[in-house]
Order: sequence, then structure tokens, then C-alpha cells
Amino acid sequence: MKLARVLVGRPGRIYQRFARWFSGLMPKGLYARSLIIIIAPMVLLQSVIAYAFMERHWQTVTRRLSSAVTADIAALIDVYESYPQEGGTDTLERIAAERLGLDVEILRGTDLPPPAPRPFFSILDEALSEELQRQISRPFWTDTVGRSNLIEVRIKLNGDVMRVIARRSQAYASNSHIFLVWMGGSSMVLLGVAILFLRNQIRPILRLADAAESFGKGRDVEFRPRGAREVRQAGHAFLEMRRRIERAIDQRTTMLNGVSHDLRTIMTRFKLSLALVEQTPEVEDLKRDVDEMSRMLEGYLAFARGDAGEAAVTTDLRTLLEELQGDAQRQGHHTTLEMVGDPMITVRPDAFRRLLFNLVANAARHGDEIAISANHETRWLVVTVDDDGPGIPPDLREEVFKPFVRLDEARNQDEGGSGLGLAIARDIARSHGGDISLSDAPLGGLRATVRLPA
Repeated sequence: MKLARVLVGRPGRIYQRFARWFSGLMPKGLYARSLIIIIAPMVLLQSVIAYAFMERHWQTVTRRLSSAVTADIAALIDVYESYPQEGGTDTLERIAAERLGLDVEILRGTDLPPPAPRPFFSILDEALSEELQRQISRPFWTDTVGRSNLIEVRIKLNGDVMRVIARRSQAYASNSHIFLVWMGGSSMVLLGVAILFLRNQIRPILRLADAAESFGKGRDVEFRPRGAREVRQAGHAFLEMRRRIERAIDQRTTMLNGVSHDLRTIMTRFKLSLALVEQTPEVEDLKRDVDEMSRMLEGYLAFARGDAGEAAVTTDLRTLLEELQGDAQRQGHHTTLEMVGDPMITVRPDAFRRLLFNLVANAARHGDEIAISANHETRWLVVTVDDDGPGIPPDLREEVFKPFVRLDEARNQDEGGSGLGLAIARDIARSHGGDISLSDAPLGGLRATVRLPA
């Protein structure tokens, strides 16, 4: 039983390995795959037609022409041997030239030349040699490649040699390649039409993908469904989905604005009431609690709102990073900044500023030295924030992105201690189509890496 399972399982593993290898060779794009779907059957059909044409027509016609030329040569040999009288050679050469279209010459007292190298692929050489062996059965020598328009045949006749020169078209279907040329030309025309048609069909799908990606990054891009019926249906479904998401965001934003206004009003009354009472140590403690509640409230509302209503605009990243660097240095932290590539990026500026502020504030809270770097040389924008603090264990680096999660090291707390700093930062990064990851920093602490499509 074990041997049977091994024998059965081995072909399956071989097939899976071959399938993975073949899948790796196949193109990944819809346009390229569609072209293969069209080209592969066309090439297969053309190959079958070409093979059938070569096998049934070209070879057949060539063999028949070679047989006819060989029959003429055999008749000339019979005439030469049957009527060896004086002057017969001249008459034979004249008849061959006028009636048969052959140039005949009798070479006296000579022998056949050494065998010439046979061509690698020549239907004429093969067919003519077979007919000479079958109809004449004498030693012969042929040259089908020396002169492009002529073929030469020499036959051994006792002590003499008959040399016959004929036009290639007499023994070879030389115009058959026209069919192959027409077949190949028509295939290229059909392929060109297919490429143009496919390009027009793929373009609406690419526009839909670009519109979906831009919407995911918070960019407002005009999109009108075009193309085939199914593609238009997908486009209309995307527009409807976008309208529903925007309506839900507007409703949430309106609700949060109302809640924020009401809560801020209450917090303001608290502060006014505390300002009017006698300032005692207990009142000072209440003021600090109210301030703490205000900061926590702002953090909760920012996380719930997500700054989704802000439009993406072109922003100078260098200016933004220099402002953050200046803020960190005023707090007494040694901060370095390195910028490579184009400083202009398209983001939601307030949201992106909050993202970077949370990361720099985290680094400033837990380290003395901060290093900020940005690279925008490729299609991706990569911003890293390093510190020399205690860092976060690798197995807890994903936990700190969860809302309200606070570790002993407190690396994900914002100023109010709500545990939303990194959660808000990742939410903003993902709303731009990117993400944030944590790793070890060269300074010895934590590195936060922001990666966004530019």
C-alpha cells in the first residue's frame, strides 16, 4: 500500500511542480494573456495548415515534376544508346533543348565528380535522387544548390558521362512559397487587428483600476464607465459603491462634528466653572483631569474621523519634515533629517502631518536622539523615523497598532495616553494605499517605516 501511494503521489508532485514552473513563465497581465489566447490557436492552426500543405501539395508536386524530368533524361539516354551513329549527339542535344527545355552535353572519357555535400533540408534533392535511382538505375551525380535557378545531373554511360542542366522550376514547385507568404501576411494582419481591438477593450479596465486605486488613496478622479457591457457594469457598480462610501463618511463626519461640538461645550463649561471657584489643590487636580480628558477626546475623535473628508493635494514633504525636526529639537532632542528624491508628494496634508507627528512624538517620548529620512526616488515614498529608546519586542510590534493597546514600554501612547498614536498613524497610511511597519533601528531603538505609493 505504501509503495502504491508513493507511485501515485509522485506523478502528482511532478505535475504540481510543472504547473508552478509553467505558471511562472506565463505573463501576469490580462492584455498579454488575452493575446496568448488569440495567438496560440492561430499559430497552431497555421502550423497544421503549413505542414499539410508541405506534405500533401509541395512534396507531391515536387516529386511529380522530378519524376517528369527524370523520365525525359531516361528517354534521352535510351535514344543516345539506341542510335549511336555519327552526328547523333548534335541531334540529341538539339531535340533536348527545343522539345524538352534541357541543356544536354556528352562528356567523353570522363568520370563522375566526387559526391557533393547534401543539403540539410531539400525536398528537390531527395525527390530527384529517388527518381534517378528508380527510373535510370545508373551511377549519377546531382547538384541542386550550386546555381540557384538551375540544377545539374550527370549520368555515367559506359566510358562517357551525360550532363543535363535543367531549370529548377522544371523539377521543383518553386512558387509554392507564395502560399506561405500569403498565409503569414494574413496572420499578421489579423494579429494587428486583434491587438488594436484588445487594447481598446483593456483600456477601460485599466481606467477602472486606476480610479479604484485613486479612491483608495483619497484622491478624487473623474471616471466614466466605458468599454464592453460587463466592464461598464463593473464601472457603474464601482461608482455606486463610491457614492455609498462617501455618503457614509459624510454622515459619520456630521455625527462626529456634532458630538465633538457638544462635548467641547461641556468641557468648556467645566473649565469655566473651575476657574470661578477657589483655587485649591483639589481644583488644580480637577483642571489637570479636564485637560487630560480634552486631549483624550481629541484623540478619540481623530481616530474615529480618520480625516477622510480631506482632499489630497500636492505637498512639499521637505517643508513638513523640517517643521517636525524643528519641533523635536526645541524639545531638546538631537534630530537629523535626510531627504532623497523629489520632495513633492500627493497626500492629504493634515492627515499625513498627523501621521508623521505621531511617529516623531513617539520617538521623542522614548529616546534622546531621532533620525528622520525620506526617499522618493521610485514609485514609492519611504519615510523612516529612528530613535535610540528601549524599542519593542518583535512579537509585540503588531499588537501596538491595535487601538487602546498599551504596553509597559508605552510605545503606542500618544500625549493623552489613550493608546491610539500608532493606530491613527497606520489608519492614515492605509487610507493612502500604504502601510507602517516596525523594526530595529540602527540607533539601537525602534524604527518606524512608512511606505506609500507616490
